[in-house]
Amino acid sequence: MPIKTPFVAVDGIVKIFDNEDRFKGIVLIERKNPPYGLALPGGFVDIGESVEDALKREMKEEIDLDVEIVKLFNVYSKPDRDPRFHTVSIVFICKAYGEPVGKDDAKKAFVYKLEEIPFEKLVFDHAKIIKDFLNS
Repeated sequence: MPIKTPFVAVDGIVKIFDNEDRFKGIVLIERKNPPYGLALPGGFVDIGESVEDALKREMKEEIDLDVEIVKLFNVYSKPDRDPRFHTVSIVFICKAYGEPVGKDDAKKAFVYKLEEIPFEKLVFDHAKIIKDFLNS
């Protein structure tokens, strides 16, 4: 009997800084695919890939930025957090420079100041993740 487990994903709270190291905001993407709305950039871990490498790959593929992982933030595993299937997301806080560009699964990429995040447009459990981040 094959083993059934949740899908493993990574999400990045990507903090964007300018060249003078001033904080500009965090990256959110507009999703190309259902569920539609805004989300943290991220994706699934490939077989044979570490979660750290998956995070860096997904950030490059989805927002066209090279990120520095600052720290592991949290793990989110509520079975209904993704309406498609059960996923476990490992969330990292990252640092990057430059302007994100929506690619791959991201229709567009935006930098939001923390006080301007449109929580009502976030999909999955990303509103909870960002609120946890803001309260940490």
